[in-house]
Amino acid sequence: MSDVRDPENDTAENLTFAVGDEDAGTRLDRFLATRASELSRTRIQELIAEGRVSVNGVVTKPSHRVESGEKIAIEVPESEGTDVVPEEMPLDVLYEDDDLAVVNKPAGIAVHPGAGESSGTLVSALLYRFGTLSAIGGPRRPGIVHRLDKGTSGALVIARTDEAHRGLVEQFQERLIEKTYVALLHGKMREQSGRIELPVARDLRRRTRMTTRRRDGRTARTDWAAKLFLGAFTLIEADLHTGRTHQLRVHFSSLGFPVIGDALYGAPRIETVHGTQLPDLGRNFLHAARIRFAHPITGEPLDVRAPLPAELKVYIDALGRALSADPAPIDAALAAYL
Repeated sequence: MSDVRDPENDTAENLTFAVGDEDAGTRLDRFLATRASELSRTRIQELIAEGRVSVNGVVTKPSHRVESGEKIAIEVPESEGTDVVPEEMPLDVLYEDDDLAVVNKPAGIAVHPGAGESSGTLVSALLYRFGTLSAIGGPRRPGIVHRLDKGTSGALVIARTDEAHRGLVEQFQERLIEKTYVALLHGKMREQSGRIELPVARDLRRRTRMTTRRRDGRTARTDWAAKLFLGAFTLIEADLHTGRTHQLRVHFSSLGFPVIGDALYGAPRIETVHGTQLPDLGRNFLHAARIRFAHPITGEPLDVRAPLPAELKVYIDALGRALSADPAPIDAALAAYL
């Protein structure tokens, strides 16, 4: 998950600027506000948060102080002229008020329209349920502040007003929003807990994938703790301190422990244990179980949990039976997520 930007479906134009002596020491966002006059200050901050602004080819923060001679590039997505049509679809709302909502996104549904996804997206369901959402993200991404992959379920915060959207984006930029995931990994982790700090970048050979092998990747950090060892499988809880595209999936795959069901990153499509073929999960065993942040308007701390989907509980129970494992430790490990 989850990342604000969706680079796989982008079409964009590029703007470039050179920093002169007179601008040295200016914050990046303020420098661009004076140079890219066709973009609002809010839009510039959005583009920086989405990783679309680079300094000498490196993505950086809005607080970066520009230096003489630096080259600033902005990738501006082309305007998307077609509005999303509201659709009546099941929607699990975990929290809502006049400014924002947190929903429990099911796996198998794209967050917003993209290549091959023009209808049946979460945005369509949100528009039907709430009527209006923040317009900052554009006509095809109303209310969307961050994303979850199509095959990932769990807690997703939605902005209902522009003011709330700006406040949430600022918290994401400052890494103040805490996101906790639960995942079942293919392989037995060697440690009880750990930290992964590998850069994440687009895989230039397979554009639908990310990789940790490029030197120009964006910094990424995942902290994890094992909650249950089941034969050659590990149930882990992970806290994402950055929100890179496919971050958790590519981080664990790079260590040789892909997420169950994630064939894109090396997991078998169907697992076989002791001669028993497990069910075809049809999704990744990856769930955004909890999100914690300050309300962007009131400052009130919010801690919202999304229950583990039934299909994931059924799958891990089937794994336990195939291993002839004691069900008590499994139930105890899952209790926090149900």
